[in-house]
Amino acid sequence: MTIVFAGNPNCGKTTLFNAYTGASLKVANWPGVTVEKKEGTYTCKGQQHTLVDLPGIYSLSSYTIEERLSRQFLLSEEADGIVDVADASCLSRSLYLTLQLIESGRPVVLALNMMDLLKKRGQRLDVERLSRLLGVPVVPVCARRREGIYALMEKTLWAIAAGQRPAAAFSRMEEKERFAWIEAVVAACLTGRRREGFTDRVDAVLLHPVWGSGIFLIIMTAVFFLTFSLGDLAKLPLEVGVDQLCTAARQGLDAIHTVPWLTSLITDGILSGVGSILTFLPNIILLFFALSLLEDSGYMARVAYIMDGIMGSLGLSGRAFLPMLLGLGCTVPAVMASRTLETRRDRLRVTLITPFMSCSARLPVYILLAGAFFGKYAPLAALSMYGVGLLTAVVVARCTKNLGGKETQAPLLLELPDYKAPAPRTVILYVWEKIRDYLTRAGTTIFLASILLWTLLHVGPGGFVVSMEDSFAAWIGKRIAPLLVPCGLGIWQIAVALIAGVAAKEVVVSSLAVLLGITNISSAAGMGALRASLGVWGFGPANAYALMVFVLLYIPCAAALATIRSETKSRLWTAGAAALQMAAAWILSALTYRLGSLFL
Repeated sequence: MTIVFAGNPNCGKTTLFNAYTGASLKVANWPGVTVEKKEGTYTCKGQQHTLVDLPGIYSLSSYTIEERLSRQFLLSEEADGIVDVADASCLSRSLYLTLQLIESGRPVVLALNMMDLLKKRGQRLDVERLSRLLGVPVVPVCARRREGIYALMEKTLWAIAAGQRPAAAFSRMEEKERFAWIEAVVAACLTGRRREGFTDRVDAVLLHPVWGSGIFLIIMTAVFFLTFSLGDLAKLPLEVGVDQLCTAARQGLDAIHTVPWLTSLITDGILSGVGSILTFLPNIILLFFALSLLEDSGYMARVAYIMDGIMGSLGLSGRAFLPMLLGLGCTVPAVMASRTLETRRDRLRVTLITPFMSCSARLPVYILLAGAFFGKYAPLAALSMYGVGLLTAVVVARCTKNLGGKETQAPLLLELPDYKAPAPRTVILYVWEKIRDYLTRAGTTIFLASILLWTLLHVGPGGFVVSMEDSFAAWIGKRIAPLLVPCGLGIWQIAVALIAGVAAKEVVVSSLAVLLGITNISSAAGMGALRASLGVWGFGPANAYALMVFVLLYIPCAAALATIRSETKSRLWTAGAAALQMAAAWILSALTYRLGSLFL
């Protein structure tokens, strides 16, 4: 059987899907996280079934790309049955889609999620009466605690096997008439007066029109200081381990009389490059652990509401800020999340500004340079990059406000879920997904980049070279370095590291380690060696800050460029976006260097 999970945004579809399939799909309290259908399998009584998780929709009327995808699948012949996941605490809004799904003629089972919230509000829902009025099975579940999920699947498989086809009597209703019927059904099935809860009291503070944005800034600052301070303590064992591994590898290779070039490739190239990235893993874990707590608690959904006024002045709705927030993790899913916007004009503008947000791949660069050149002010220097990225995105959005003509922005309609304690399983899955991606890049992109870079550094036109100055890498870097002189970055090693960073931004760190011959570059000794090596060319704090700005703003990684090309369906737009970022990086880093030279 093929069973599809449908429902409003943020009703718990993906959490329920994960509970059945064990998939580690991202779950978060904002719409647009699932921007394409996901498939998994579930085995019940020896039979394997295909489960499909669709993007959230409010009705079968199509506006955004994700809504059209969901509608197309639901109305196709692919689905044998539909699990309509509804938020029991917002039943009136959820039932409109339920009626439309019933009209489709396929077996439908209504899964009432978040029943625990109703109890906290002092309300009770008559599930059996609701089932009789709708004419479909209704099963209460709690996706986070995996309660009722087996009963739901058994009921769904039974409905499909029995060939149950709900009556499409609702199709005879007029549109006003339909909403009136839904309100009558909810009034008949839902009893108890809703009490003011914890969410209402907290929102009175966090969503305050004056200090709401200030609280958001304080929260994100605290998250970053936690990431920086605790992460630096936690990575000490990794630094020691990498150092010991490099030493042991060199001794072992020398003991078996390995040729010098192979020893250098393994120790100075692969282990130094990949090891320098792995030592930043504690910082990455802490960052995404903190962000996952904010997401799963329900706070991140409110950021769009807080930012609606600012985004409105830029010709965008507050919903456009959600892809930008996702950009703090990775530019690829952030660009894909632009599908949640209604117009192509808005989607194009968001793909243009989202890459300016500081993704997690840039964090190792900030930590390295800030730690090496700014001492006790390192957390502030690194944190400022997130502000610079956001400010740049705002300026670009402002400058492109009338791109493609003026459009009237519709009012922001956004669901604000109740606050809840983050589910440990959801947090673990989210953090593990980020760790897996980070380790995958370390084992593939950064591994290959380290080998390629070592080769370019040790091979020249005449074969193997004694001095790196005669290598292919130096030849390339020396021709690009003059262009970076106004930015305070006119050193060929930095030019080569920036080129390598197009593969993945973390590669800038591993490249500097290989280029400068520094083992364990993220350790205190390694940062000191970095500072000394670059200091020979007069490279100081102003140069370091300019380099951080350049890494923040210049051309996104290859995966992000491919995603922009896929989403926009335009090579010209992709090339233009890349050119804009290069121009912004060069101009702002040059200004940063000139101003920084006056104070640093």
